[in-house]
Amino acid sequence: MRRGSIASLLGIGIVSGGIAAAVALAIPWLPVSASKEAGRIDFVFWFVVTICIVIFAVVAAAILYSVVVFRAAPDDDSDGPPIHGHTGLEIAWTIVPTVLVTAIGIVSAIVLSRDDAIAKNAMNVNVTAQQFEWTFSYPEAHNLTSATLMLPRGRETVLHMQSRDVIHAFFVPEFRENEDIVPGLTTTLNVTPTRDGTYPVICNELCGLGHSTMRSTVTVMEPAAFDKWLKGQSKAVTSPSAVTAGAAVFKNNGCAACHTLTAAKATGKVGPDLDKLPAYAQQAKQPLASFVRTSITDPNAYIQPGYPKNVMPQTFGKAIPKQQLDALVTYLINSSK
Repeated sequence: MRRGSIASLLGIGIVSGGIAAAVALAIPWLPVSASKEAGRIDFVFWFVVTICIVIFAVVAAAILYSVVVFRAAPDDDSDGPPIHGHTGLEIAWTIVPTVLVTAIGIVSAIVLSRDDAIAKNAMNVNVTAQQFEWTFSYPEAHNLTSATLMLPRGRETVLHMQSRDVIHAFFVPEFRENEDIVPGLTTTLNVTPTRDGTYPVICNELCGLGHSTMRSTVTVMEPAAFDKWLKGQSKAVTSPSAVTAGAAVFKNNGCAACHTLTAAKATGKVGPDLDKLPAYAQQAKQPLASFVRTSITDPNAYIQPGYPKNVMPQTFGKAIPKQQLDALVTYLINSSK
């Protein structure tokens, strides 16, 4: 091949690769990275993208050069010359992809191995997935339950995940990790947050009609702030005062998002007004205490007129420890009188 041809191919390849690289770098394809594991996964992503850009540049250069240099004249209807093949080229385009795919596999295996390694001081959090709600509990804090996931920055956390009904999947885009949650199994996911902030928790597996509403948040905070929050909430839910403990359980489990309760300054409109619990219990012809408890543990047992079935999760009775559930019932009874 003549020097001019080689120079043309190189020029076209550089221009094509530059355009592809500009598109890859100029557009924010990924959300902000907020965990150590995300940084490793992003490395694999850009490693593969770089390989793809180089291959694109080579292929684009060959195609564009061939279209310009070897195009047939407008009045040329003759057949092209017979070509047997090029053994060296065929060997090259077999070996090169093999090497590249092997390199991608090795890099990916190293990243997966590091992301799955558990640190000695890892914190454990239990995650319960159910149609259509997330519940998070902290074994180190008397199984404190929360509707949002709270994590300290810089400390590895192992999420132990279980499903109470169908297959779900835990996904935080900023963490880059996705893990299926299968009924009857406990799956785990390691995450080491590196950036303070609040990020969405998404169910990434179609799990029913309410799949799109199965959302929560994860808040990453300073370690000192997290320790203060964890100790404060743990102390509150184990308080000798059932009202104090119940108020903490009410707040941590996201009850205010759906219900109105003046004592908690809650103004939710999705579910029944909890200030009217005595009247609801009278309509249901049940004692107030048993009515409140059943409404939490078996919400479809009695549906207040004007509200639909299957909106409130039916597994709070299992997700919330008995001591906390007792405190919540007491708090609701006292607050609604």
